[in-house]
Amino acid sequence: MATEIELKLAVPPRALRDAARLPWLRKLANGSISQKKVVSVYFDTRKFKLRNHGLTLRVRKVGGKRLQTIKASANGSDIFHRQEWEQEIAVDKPQFKLAKGTALEPLVSRKLKKSLQAVFETDVRRLTMPVRVGGSELELAFDSGRIRTGGRSEQISEIELELKQGDRADLARLSERLSRAIPASYGARSKAERGYALSAAAGGKPARAGKIDLAATASTGEAFSAIGLSCLHHVAANEGAVRNSGSEGVHQMRVGLRRLRAAISVFRDVVQSDETEKIKAELKWLTEQLAPARDFDVLVKNSVVPLRNASHGQPEVSLLEADLAKKRDQGFERARAAVTGARYRHVMLATALWLINGEWTRNEDPLRAVRRGRPVTSFAQDVMNRRTKKIVKKIKKLGKLDARQRHKLRIAVKKLRYATDFFASLFARSKAKKARKRFGAALKALQDALGRLNDISVHEKLAREFAHPGRRSNDRPQKAYAMGLLTGRERHIARACSAAAGVAGKNLSKAKIFWR
Repeated sequence: MATEIELKLAVPPRALRDAARLPWLRKLANGSISQKKVVSVYFDTRKFKLRNHGLTLRVRKVGGKRLQTIKASANGSDIFHRQEWEQEIAVDKPQFKLAKGTALEPLVSRKLKKSLQAVFETDVRRLTMPVRVGGSELELAFDSGRIRTGGRSEQISEIELELKQGDRADLARLSERLSRAIPASYGARSKAERGYALSAAAGGKPARAGKIDLAATASTGEAFSAIGLSCLHHVAANEGAVRNSGSEGVHQMRVGLRRLRAAISVFRDVVQSDETEKIKAELKWLTEQLAPARDFDVLVKNSVVPLRNASHGQPEVSLLEADLAKKRDQGFERARAAVTGARYRHVMLATALWLINGEWTRNEDPLRAVRRGRPVTSFAQDVMNRRTKKIVKKIKKLGKLDARQRHKLRIAVKKLRYATDFFASLFARSKAKKARKRFGAALKALQDALGRLNDISVHEKLAREFAHPGRRSNDRPQKAYAMGLLTGRERHIARACSAAAGVAGKNLSKAKIFWR
């Protein structure tokens, strides 16, 4: 068994050809450059049982050879490290006797053998270049081809950088240099992930956050890297959905960004540096590009449409709806422009490299080194204790908080909820699991109530803008009237939300501590 340390760059086809010819890269070559056709067939059940257990099983044809490969995530959230078992076989179908001693072995049964089938294949022309960077040995694979399943296919154009021996800092440095030479972006999804999405006809559809599985023996620094990579993967996996102007895709990308920014906040004492501040600024920029599309979409769907239905098509409400729908469409265009631009490519790759080899990973300050090396379970317990106490204290004064203070409390609740998800695998005992679910339910109810109150506050501000004398529009009075109807309707809802927040707060304060 081997453990891969690998990074993928997605590049346009022409840039892929240019990259392989870069003179400075050719000078780094440390062996013969080869080119070959590689056809890989991936096997699973109709319901994707292997994929659902974090496994992939493929049979690869390279020349006259057939190789069976089983892959499993070494850590459920670390997409740079995968365990791999590879052996040569004589036929085109998987050989289950070779699963012994691998992560696949526990799943092998008569039923699995009968239900296993080919689900997709990748047909790739691969140019392989061994290189030496610093004191490290790496292998670059320039892959051009297609993924196929049924009548659907998708283009492959990417560079895989694999660290064979040495320091992952050299892997990061080479990736960064390549990204300066060609329009490369962070390739979050593996060929297997893309193939599964294509098989399920889910290409370009929204992707939700994946499970984070932290080892109890992990250090705090290792845990942050794994959590951050999982969040970044969540962001990148929704790029296609945002390009398609999908509301849920925009929402999921925003959630991924919020989770990543929350992780940076939670691990602030470990990762703080000038470089980290630059990353935070870029992530904030991307979040802001997505905000108008989602905010106006939610406003139209959750507030204006119900108002229109209740008002039986009043013309003022229809005018308001048309105006806000136009702003929403402009927001989707802004989001799409953002994820197709060079700055987005830079943000994603720079963040990936920062997570695996940022200044925070190498800082030799004794205090920083101790914090980075601290057992993550101990760190998680302190985080959960400290943040929960602060929130419970503020909840007792909920009725006296103004809109700005409620907003700050909502953000704190959201971060605690994300932290609960980040550290869930560390407290997986049966009793802890039940207590964690109750704790999480109370947090969600509190976040939802505070979020609705925040939306109402934002809508009231928007209503004042519509009513402002400086807005020159023939239909301004009608839109202002409609916004007045909306905010008046929502004031009644606000009282119920305040009551719900109070109940959720009490439930949170009574919830059992699951992290001890």
